[in-house]
Amino acid sequence: MRLLLTACATTALAVAGPLTATAADQGPQGPVGGELLTAKPTVIADGAAPPAVQASAYVVADLDTGQVLAAKAPHAKLRPASTLKTLTALVLLPRLKKTDPVVGSDADAGIIGSKVGVYPGLHYTVDLLFQGMFLASGNDAVHALCAHDQGGIPATIQRMNTKAKEIGALDTHVTDPTGLDADGQYSSAYDLALFAQAGLARPDFAKYASTKFTNFPNAGNKGTYQVANQNKLLFNYDGALGVKTGYTTLARNTFVGAARRNGHTLVVTMMNAPHGITEDASNLLTWTFANYGKLKPVGTLVKADAPPKTTTQGKPADKPASGTARPQRSRTVLSPGQAVQSLAFRVPVWAYAGPPVLLLGLFLRRPRTLRRRRH
Repeated sequence: MRLLLTACATTALAVAGPLTATAADQGPQGPVGGELLTAKPTVIADGAAPPAVQASAYVVADLDTGQVLAAKAPHAKLRPASTLKTLTALVLLPRLKKTDPVVGSDADAGIIGSKVGVYPGLHYTVDLLFQGMFLASGNDAVHALCAHDQGGIPATIQRMNTKAKEIGALDTHVTDPTGLDADGQYSSAYDLALFAQAGLARPDFAKYASTKFTNFPNAGNKGTYQVANQNKLLFNYDGALGVKTGYTTLARNTFVGAARRNGHTLVVTMMNAPHGITEDASNLLTWTFANYGKLKPVGTLVKADAPPKTTTQGKPADKPASGTARPQRSRTVLSPGQAVQSLAFRVPVWAYAGPPVLLLGLFLRRPRTLRRRRH
């Protein structure tokens, strides 16, 4: 009897497996981009210590090689604010003709948040509205562009979620294409880096992202007014390529910036930061450029699985750069408390009968003389 009970208990532990488990912020294949890139608020770098920054999450990556060179909570799901407009642009740019006319509407002008000044009845081109979206982060320009596309805003949201999955941005869920705070809307520093990489590969995206000034028409077509790019990196950082800034009360400051120096193109993405985010982003970029030869990759920007694209001449497009490995399974050793919890969920239901049966067996095996004394 005792041998049988011991065998049952041993079998239960064997079925449960070793006291390791996949971490909560990992998928079935491990964290996207590499096993070190989790949602934990730990700074990850190899080769040199990065400067301290105040953002809750960030990523610094080489856009040419796809190598992530430093990160902090890269997969933490946070509110993106207007940096989400990088994904909006990825969806709308290939679908809309730049010379198409768009007439401003009351719905455009009445949208909340930052505006570039889209007035009802005024005529704009798609090109100018994209400038208003990138430079002034105009929610009114975004609304006008989405309304101009087939299916309007609901279809744009659907396409944005689809696009995010296509490029491996699995931390992102869109409910408002402007990036305003909305229930269920989130992204990550890692995903913002993917959007920047995909966007800057497009000449039109790169042009809008790096434009410093443009002019918008006044109401009644009475002249124009100047609009400046809100990304201060363009004005005070050598080699800056711009990209996108963001701010809401709940998201706080968010940032996507890129720069090219010494043959390297770097992107820095930051989320949930106080004021001074441009200075922190500049410090991270400068540190990365200065230590580039010492740094070892801590992850990669993944390439989406997709059929080969063709160019306008019908030739196959360039293949994704090598070194952008698919996510790998990562196993994390748990603390004793976590191990117990993990084991509890993994042990078969029938195994929980072991301890009671064991106690009953020991009681039955006791000498009869001892049992008689209890009466």
